Amino acid sequence: MRYAETTAGITVEVEPTFLDEQSSPGDGHYVWAYSVRIANNSTEGVQLLSRHWRITDALGRTQEVRGPGVVGEQPHIAPGEAFEYASGAPLGTASGMMVGSYELATDGGRRLEVAIPAFSLDSPHQPLVVH
Repeated sequence: MRYAETTAGITVEVEPTFLDEQSSPGDGHYVWAYSVRIANNSTEGVQLLSRHWRITDALGRTQEVRGPGVVGEQPHIAPGEAFEYASGAPLGTASGMMVGSYELATDGGRRLEVAIPAFSLDSPHQPLVVH
């Protein structure tokens, strides 16, 4: 499933994928990859300066990740262009969610906080719930 959100003409799309081969459910270790596409639909170029993620597992435990750029880059995205990258996240539970934001600077010097849509991390190892 693909999740998308647009802020000030910048569209962030995220698609998570569960990595069964890197996960060990018996050990409480679950791993997801996620691909991100940042499309600049505005009239001004932008540079991605930093990221902020909030990762929450099924037990409500939250970790925050902040840092410069993404995957070691601080890409400049011209109007009409897009930047794509892939990363990953481990959790100690079979499901969770992520949400966050990017800080961008426009070519004109304005700072923008661009929302990363909330997306669920779902694995096939969900506990069975009986009602």
